[in-house]
Amino acid sequence: MRPPSYTGRLCCLIAVPLLGWQAVPSGIAADQDEVFGLLAGHIQKQILADKQTFAGAQACTEWFYRQQYRRPPKPKVEGIAFRPTRTTESPGGAPDCRTRYPGGLGAAREDFSRTQSLLSLSLTFYEFALVADRNDDQRYSTGELRDMVESFGLPFNTALTSTAHLTALQDTFDKVHSTGGMESLMTSMSTLYDKGYRLTGRDQAALNRVMG
Repeated sequence: MRPPSYTGRLCCLIAVPLLGWQAVPSGIAADQDEVFGLLAGHIQKQILADKQTFAGAQACTEWFYRQQYRRPPKPKVEGIAFRPTRTTESPGGAPDCRTRYPGGLGAAREDFSRTQSLLSLSLTFYEFALVADRNDDQRYSTGELRDMVESFGLPFNTALTSTAHLTALQDTFDKVHSTGGMESLMTSMSTLYDKGYRLTGRDQAALNRVMG
């Protein structure tokens, strides 16, 4: 059974606060009971950043589109040309969008697509982290950690500390995000589904809160 994907369902997202989970600082050990919250916080931090860049690309795409396709109002007096003013421009939109996207609408639309894909990937990895908590107790058992790590084709060593497993999972997320590895992520998700993991009602509620 192939798990659901959230690609393409990201219109009009707004930034929301993190849910109290933070990535583990370098050099500080994590108990096994903390791995779930720390991994979730690490992913949520990226989701928030992705939302902000996606919203900026979306706003500029819409702004360029309005500039290119809107019909200027007729002048009150014949022969007077229309000159955009502060009230007819998006506040701060013209200089900011033109600086960010010197290629105009085409460049903004390309970045809109790119940032949308990155946000979709972050949300899907967050879904993966929720699904891997099989009994929804907000902690990963040794078996759940093993299934998560091995779903990415990585070896699981019971002698390693919880901090080492957390670091491996955070590094995996960072690598998947930087390379746009949605396909590999979905393969890992499918591996969990094949073992009986599912997106529960509590998982969906948590995902909805992050999606905002």
